[in-house]
Amino acid sequence: MSTRRPRVSIGLPVFNAERFVEQSLKSLTEQTYGDFELVISDNASTDRTEQICRDYAAGDRRITYCRNEKNIGGPRNFNQVFERCHGEYHKWSTADDYWHPTVLEKCVDVLDRSPEVVLCYPKTTLVNERNEFISQYEDNLHLQDSSPNKRFMQLLDTIGLCNAHLGVIRRQALKRTALIGDQLQSDVHLLAELTLYGRFYLLPEFLFFRRFHPGSSSWERSSKQHQLEYYDPAHQTYFGMHTWRKYIKLFTAVQRSPIRMKDKLELFGYLGRSMRWGRSALGRELFAAIRRG
Repeated sequence: MSTRRPRVSIGLPVFNAERFVEQSLKSLTEQTYGDFELVISDNASTDRTEQICRDYAAGDRRITYCRNEKNIGGPRNFNQVFERCHGEYHKWSTADDYWHPTVLEKCVDVLDRSPEVVLCYPKTTLVNERNEFISQYEDNLHLQDSSPNKRFMQLLDTIGLCNAHLGVIRRQALKRTALIGDQLQSDVHLLAELTLYGRFYLLPEFLFFRRFHPGSSSWERSSKQHQLEYYDPAHQTYFGMHTWRKYIKLFTAVQRSPIRMKDKLELFGYLGRSMRWGRSALGRELFAAIRRG
């Protein structure tokens, strides 16, 4: 006799998040939609994160706590927690941020009613470390065009802060992508790939609270050392050539997608023009790599 799996999986990658992880967990466990599993993947935290998460798991049978023996980097931890999940719909969450209690209910309702939608997510409110309001943020990524080409180009031409990848996503569509890579802005590149599999639905309500504070990845994204610690803490690979790697990822995403060859050729042309406009950055990266040897 098989055990019924929950419809929604929430994957929560964490690392040294003792300041905010309890509020994040509370916002998830108090969702009005309760048919979910919550899988925590702890990236070898050295603070109280482990104890806080274990306490929540002990008190809620929907929660599973897993701990990595060593820090495998943020992107690999995101992908690993996805592999540990099983739901029809998948949602990543982050330890710094928190959610309105109705967000799962409203996103699942949209996905159930609209099979052409692969991702549903809410509008974002930016807050600081004391939960104080900073601003409301408009993503402008309600991608409802029937053309995958237009959705792909609109996302890359429009996106600023990357919030949509924390929405609720159809697992079967997400499995067909390359997930999150170890190049800069790999979450954006994942979203671009997802547009080739279906539409994005932006809920008109501000139900996501994204925290900006010293120490967060959003706050320190311009620091190369912080980027290195997040993407490749073991320093196993050369951390560079990010513009080249971006285009390789995007060209590959278009090539393996299920869209028509005519549409693929159009997107190849779009990416080629983008490379031409960005040739200075590409040239600098290539020259730096040659000098490095």
